[in-house]
Amino acid sequence: MIHRFKAESAALLIIDVQERLCAAMRPDALPRLLNRTLAAIDGAKALGLPIIVTEQYPKGLGPTMKEVQARIEGFAPVEKIEFSALVPLVREKLAARPQVLVTGMESHVCVFQTVRDLSASGLTPFLATDAVLSRSAVDHEVGLSLCRDAGAIMTTVETALFDALGKAGGPAFKAVSQAVK
Repeated sequence: MIHRFKAESAALLIIDVQERLCAAMRPDALPRLLNRTLAAIDGAKALGLPIIVTEQYPKGLGPTMKEVQARIEGFAPVEKIEFSALVPLVREKLAARPQVLVTGMESHVCVFQTVRDLSASGLTPFLATDAVLSRSAVDHEVGLSLCRDAGAIMTTVETALFDALGKAGGPAFKAVSQAVK
């Protein structure tokens, strides 16, 4: 059974969308990841979802991309050295939010390990397949398969946001519709 993505019980988790990591991504795929990540942020804001951003070893991989930072009021990333983003501070921020829309990179490392840990913790990861990426296509495909096997509900940013809305009309619908264009 696939659970409905519900705004009142969900959060957005953006994993390691950092300058030096983005520079290593395939140039044909990176714009889609950034576009869909920004759409997820705008949609999450319209739906009142908490937004959590992690940075993997920022001293080496640089800060979160400026486009992402600019969209999040009071931007305060959670720094980590673990590959899984489910570090204690993130776990704390997800305490009342059992559904997690997961975006970021890399699909086969940090994203996969996070999804596996979310599932093992009794949370429900919704993997935004259009907002995750790896340096190589093979690693990305393997990462998606591993995430599915680890219990992720495979979705897209647009699918998750409209699932949370449930119906057309109102300011949230307009904001989400604008975000996913």
